[in-house]
Amino acid sequence: MSKRRQRAVDPAVRVEELREQIRRHERAYYVLDAPEVSDAEYDALYLELRRIEDERPDLVSADSPSQRVSGEASDQFAKVRHRSPMLSLQNAFDESEIRAFDKRVRAAVGDKVVYCAELKIDGLAMSLTYAKGRLQRAATRGDGTTGEDVTANVRTIRSVPLAITPAKGLPDLFEVRGEVYFPIAGFEKLNREMEAAGKPRFVNPRNTAAGSVRQIDPNVTASRDLQTFMYTLDPAGPAKSQWDVLNTLESMGFRVNKNRRRLDSIDDVIKYHAEWQRRRHEFLPSPEDDAFVASLMRPVTEPGAFASWIAPPPAGIDNKPGDFEYVKFQEQ
Repeated sequence: MSKRRQRAVDPAVRVEELREQIRRHERAYYVLDAPEVSDAEYDALYLELRRIEDERPDLVSADSPSQRVSGEASDQFAKVRHRSPMLSLQNAFDESEIRAFDKRVRAAVGDKVVYCAELKIDGLAMSLTYAKGRLQRAATRGDGTTGEDVTANVRTIRSVPLAITPAKGLPDLFEVRGEVYFPIAGFEKLNREMEAAGKPRFVNPRNTAAGSVRQIDPNVTASRDLQTFMYTLDPAGPAKSQWDVLNTLESMGFRVNKNRRRLDSIDDVIKYHAEWQRRRHEFLPSPEDDAFVASLMRPVTEPGAFASWIAPPPAGIDNKPGDFEYVKFQEQ
């Protein structure tokens, strides 16, 4: 009976079963930090998938977990124009500036203000374009308007989904934006390997993450333990606030910050900041990361909604409806 059942297994069906299992285990391990199987069990699934695909090349698909490392870099980082500008965060350096920001917000939209507080990771800003649920392109921020195509390299980062089920209400083509960063443990591991090889150590995680993404050989990127946090949808679809955006991203399988909070007052925002100043080494991936972001939970695409900057926007970037106002808090 078992032999007949084995003979009856369709490779096309089995390969999809394996891909689904591997994607689930990758999400559990790299996105949720909650592995469900041992490394040996994961490796067995992956090797079975590779064996079937080697025997049946017609079953290989671009979004298969086996195809993260294609071995081919993009055309020396071709230029990519973003569908909308990737804007920079503006800074508030003390409590008086934070309260002044809150005062301007309330003057514009009224007293019913709710904030979304998120921890800010100092990594490499990244835009991921999905077409009908499949990763089509990854691009760096660049100058905010034009970035570089680093798709072949970003595909190797395990917390970046190659295929998703788009949330209801999103168009066929949309962008997901966030940060690629180097967790401290992975950064220290890399430096130990560099020292063992007689090579100079890397200076800091942020620059090393950026350099890792811009490697000519995607295999180099794949060998480094890069991670992501995503925080923007463009367009946002049915999401009505930054809180909704983060929940939507999480539901689609992206890695988002678990330490986000909805806060009803600027006093709560300041308390949140003080708390994470004390606790930052429990979470933040690199020594220089001691900041977080607070954003107004109101879609500024609404008629008469408020869109402004703490300081003037970067040169060449217009502050127009569709931008959220963000504040970055950090130590002096």
